[in-house]
Amino acid sequence: MNSPVVACIGLGGNVGDAAGTVRAAFDALAGLPGSRLLATSRLYRTPAWGLTDQPDFINAAAVLETTLAPQALLAAMLGVERAAGRDRSDDMPRWGPRTLDLDLLLYGDAVLDLPGLQVPHPRLLERAFALVPLVEAAPDVLIPGIGPARDALARMDAGDIEALTYPEPDVAP
Repeated sequence: MNSPVVACIGLGGNVGDAAGTVRAAFDALAGLPGSRLLATSRLYRTPAWGLTDQPDFINAAAVLETTLAPQALLAAMLGVERAAGRDRSDDMPRWGPRTLDLDLLLYGDAVLDLPGLQVPHPRLLERAFALVPLVEAAPDVLIPGIGPARDALARMDAGDIEALTYPEPDVAP
């Protein structure tokens, strides 16, 4: 059995009830074998990136302690995407609309360059929509070979990222 590793996952979506889908994905990640959800960020409304002519995204981050190997974790994450209705077929535009997108941002202090899996995520340092929730969920996380994620975020413009607030549920006295 593998020793537990702390993995950081970026979540996002902009089709259907994206906020509900991201919240359900938190639960699905918590239920992965050999895994425990340690922290989540708030949800954030962010402008589309890459292919910008589409609805805003809802983004978040999750911190997961897992004994799954990186490739097994990625496969499990893709299963969570499929269960949420994600279509990754070749005819779908890159960075286009999606019900759910899960990105393995960090896997402990590993630096991996494997077919279909690069960690740290290769575009993490370009994406405020990933770094803002990541730094909220894991304020002291280090990006291997780079340093503190909060320092990388401080060098970015995150002014168009809006934290979503929700009313507290009614609690009977």
